[in-house]
Order: sequence, then C-alpha cells, then structure tokens
Amino acid sequence: MTGDRQQDTNTRAITSRRRVLAAAALAPMLTATGPAAARAVPTGTTGPGHGRRVKPVQTVLADWAGVARALGRTGSVLRGTTYHTAFPRRDLNVISDGVIVTPGLALGAHVAFVRYADGSTMLMGDVVVTENELQWVTDAWQAHGIEQTALHKHLLAQTPEIWWTHVHAHGHDAVALARGLRAGFDRTGTPPALPPGPPAPVDLDTAGMEAALGAKGSTEDGIYKIIFARRETIADGHLILPLGLGSTSAFNFQPLGGGRAALSGDCAMRADEVQNVLKALRRGGIKLVELHNHHLAEDPRLFFVHFWAVGDGVELARAVRPAVDATNVAPPDSL
Repeated sequence: MTGDRQQDTNTRAITSRRRVLAAAALAPMLTATGPAAARAVPTGTTGPGHGRRVKPVQTVLADWAGVARALGRTGSVLRGTTYHTAFPRRDLNVISDGVIVTPGLALGAHVAFVRYADGSTMLMGDVVVTENELQWVTDAWQAHGIEQTALHKHLLAQTPEIWWTHVHAHGHDAVALARGLRAGFDRTGTPPALPPGPPAPVDLDTAGMEAALGAKGSTEDGIYKIIFARRETIADGHLILPLGLGSTSAFNFQPLGGGRAALSGDCAMRADEVQNVLKALRRGGIKLVELHNHHLAEDPRLFFVHFWAVGDGVELARAVRPAVDATNVAPPDSL
C-alpha cells in the first residue's frame, strides 16, 4: 500500500506541474495587450488588431509621377485616393460564345495604388494574360515580391485561352512596387498605351438599362458600364480599402447592334449572400462563369461571381437586378 500511495503522490505532482506549465503558457495569450497582442490576431479578422487599421490618404496625380514612369504609362486618381492605370489587351483577338470580345468588355487589365497614413503603399490589380504567358508572368512577379491572390476566368469558352490573375503587394517604396509589376507586364504582349479618344456613342437603350438597374452608368472604350460598391468598410488585413477598390459589382455591356449586348461582369458578395445571388442570376438566364475570392485577407470576407449573357440590353439589366438587390451595395456616388 505504501508503494501505491507513493506512486499516487508522484502522479498528482506531475499532473499539478503540467497544469501550472499549461497555465503559464496560456497566461500571455489571455492577458496580453498592445502591439504583441495585435500581431497575434490573424490578418483579416476583428479583435485587438481592429483598432490598428490604417486609413488611406488623399493624393494628387503629381504624387504618382514616379509610378507612372516605372509603369510606362499615365493613370488617373479616382475619388482622391486611388491611382488607377489600365493595361487593355488590344493585341488579343478573343472570341467567346460567338462574340468578338472587345478590350473594354473583359480584356482590360487594371492596377491600383493607394497610399496610407503610415507612409506605405498598397498595390492591387486584375491582369489579363494568355495561357502561354501565365507561368512566365508568375515567375517575374514572384522574383519581385508581387503576390497573386486569385487565378480564374471571366469568360466561359474562349479562343485563345485567357486567364485573369489578381496581384497584390504592400511596401514603403511605391516605385519599386511599380517596377516589380512592370516586370510581369514586360513578359506579356500587352501593347503600349494609346492616347484617349472622345467617348463614342453606344447603340443601347441606356436610359432603359439605368431604370432597370436603378443606377446611372458611363461609357468607356465603347462599353456601357454600371457599377455598384459595397456599403461596408472593407479592409485588406490592417489596410482600409478606399470606397470601391476591390469590392465592386460591375455590369459591362458591349453593344452588338439593334439594342443587343454582350454582358460580362461580377458581383461582390458576403458568404451569406452567395446562394441568393447565384439563384437570382440563373433565374434571369445569366450564365455563371466563376465563383471565387479576389483577396486573401479581407474583412468582411468577400466572394465574387463572374457571369456572361447575350441579349437585349434592357432585358439583361432587368435580369441581373435581383442579384443586385440580394447584396448590400449601392451606386458609389451615393455612398
């Protein structure tokens, strides 16, 4: 019995020491405050790190002169915070569903730079590459610290094979980020920029389409576009995104004559909105192309569905309106 009592005493002592060690290990996690605790919060979540989020700052075109030189083309400042540059793939002759796809409809690569209150800059974009270019572009970006956050399709069957890849980077040298981005573009057939021309009229009942979707649109590069932005404040990690950046629902209409159009675009959705949007699109006869994420660390979490349809412009606008109504979005000018 003496041996049994001694063994039981030893067992309780070992168990007690284990509990003490476990409690000691947990204590910093349960009581920590300040920067260390903030860093422990996974990127893109709320919690102690939420208060450390950084806001974008206002900039003007001259602030981005070095970036423009590195990219080899000029851009524009949107809403005072986002420096936007387009890289349309005018070199590609893409056909999808019997439609010759123009660059403005679904072949327009776009990149954006945003400066933040801590002096850093974030780069974000969506880039069109051919299947033959994809691996070469990826290698170039990886060599320069440019991340890819999505790889997907905007069109169903298309010739030649085209891919869309989202890029992301963050640092304190905006020109270096632009050079890294340019290294990837230089491995594609993306042509030099053309001087902007006057907006051309589109053969669509734009008034009827605006009435159907409940928002004003705009004409750019021969395409009629209606855009909606998420009402929530969206953050990418600790960086608050400017209104509309990486969180818009876009409806792009390419005129086909006689009021008909090819529709290509995407809806930005929270997880609880996804199924309602997919059902609404299919009820309207809209073809689903892709369901995926554009970001890795956004909060709230967003999903995007890309879609396609061909038909009368007003009828297409009516068909997608229920999908718009199923999401928490509004025209950017109203927010």
